[in-house]
Amino acid sequence: MSDKVAALLSNDFIYAAMALYTLSFLTHAIEVAWSIKTPAVSVKKTKLDFSRTERVGRLASAFMIIGFLLLLVAVVLRGISANRVPWGNMYEFSITGALAFSAAYLFGLKKYKIRYLGLPVAFTVLLTLGTAITLLYRPSAPLVPALKSPWLVIHVSTAIISGGVFLLANCVAATYLILDRYEQKGARPSWALKLPTLEVLDNLSYRLVALVFPLWSFSVIAGAIWAEAAWGRYWGWDPKETWAFITWVAYAAYLHARVTVGWRGRRAAWLCIFAGSTFLFNYVYVNVWGTGKHTYSGL
Repeated sequence: MSDKVAALLSNDFIYAAMALYTLSFLTHAIEVAWSIKTPAVSVKKTKLDFSRTERVGRLASAFMIIGFLLLLVAVVLRGISANRVPWGNMYEFSITGALAFSAAYLFGLKKYKIRYLGLPVAFTVLLTLGTAITLLYRPSAPLVPALKSPWLVIHVSTAIISGGVFLLANCVAATYLILDRYEQKGARPSWALKLPTLEVLDNLSYRLVALVFPLWSFSVIAGAIWAEAAWGRYWGWDPKETWAFITWVAYAAYLHARVTVGWRGRRAAWLCIFAGSTFLFNYVYVNVWGTGKHTYSGL
């Protein structure tokens, strides 16, 4: 297979994946819409029949899985077309980040009842892929000299995996805040009756962050080692380095507040979302408008 054919096939698989994620999004929306038809009532006094929405939800998950597999093929083909790992610019980071986010959700779906996140997950992946293919797309090309290092695989792969799990934890924390607001008023809406309790959501968000925080710490350290090899210094307060460290501090503060101060519930959820926002700021603003040595967005 020639590099050009692999690049074209990668683009085709991106579009096919977007079609499947769209089907997943629409099917999840139908699931929520059918749930809303039942009047909102107290969780303690009601047992509703969700058999129909359950079938629709499983179909939505099936679309998500197929979309994930198509996106995986697209990322692999992008790497084949460039004869390297597909993480050389913001387009490639974005499609791989969407893949990691989907993987984190699907992996969590096997152990936890988090199908309720399918709607925001599908929407976020669609938004990321749509932005990547329309605004960030760049043809396959060789790496700039500073990126030609084994540390590219180590540092960037751990950053992408960490970002996917952090974003999933943020979705859980946001769900907690939404449901907490409803319960403060006395009752959940009907579509939310089958969702986990606030305690389960609170603990799940914490477990996700605790699971991936060591990996993010390793990613920051690996980046510093790579910087010394490429530029002769471990740390230079480059905007991306600085914001990666800010993200580390924010999530460290979240874990510290949970473990030692005993923060739970609303305060912990807001702190988790704040920490996640620093990661997104680094990904969007610093990549596109920032200056410094980490200018690999291709824009």
